[in-house]
Amino acid sequence: MRGIRGAITVEKNTKEAIGRATRELLQAMMRANNLTVEDIVSVMFTLTNDLNAEFPAATAREMAGWNYVPMLCATEVDVPGSLGRCIRVLMLADIKAGQRDIQHIYLGDAVKLRPDLKE
Repeated sequence: MRGIRGAITVEKNTKEAIGRATRELLQAMMRANNLTVEDIVSVMFTLTNDLNAEFPAATAREMAGWNYVPMLCATEVDVPGSLGRCIRVLMLADIKAGQRDIQHIYLGDAVKLRPDLKE
């Protein structure tokens, strides 16, 4: 089992924008790591305090097959000066890839969170 990280910034605090960003991030994480929904053990989402119009897990459950994946949403620690309007994800997947083979995905302004992972 491996942990896969991801994050994305959201253009505004609306149900539609949070849903769009959630789908984009999850699909990118799945593609980059060659995952199927059956590979996913669980997903934890955190959102910054300025995003409260929708639960990312609610959007994910609407995606094909995701309604059986255990998911949880929480509020990110509100550190002064930190990146706003951001959804962060920790996905646990039952895959055989080595730790260094995992592709962590950071989209939008969230690329600033892990510049060490740029290729």
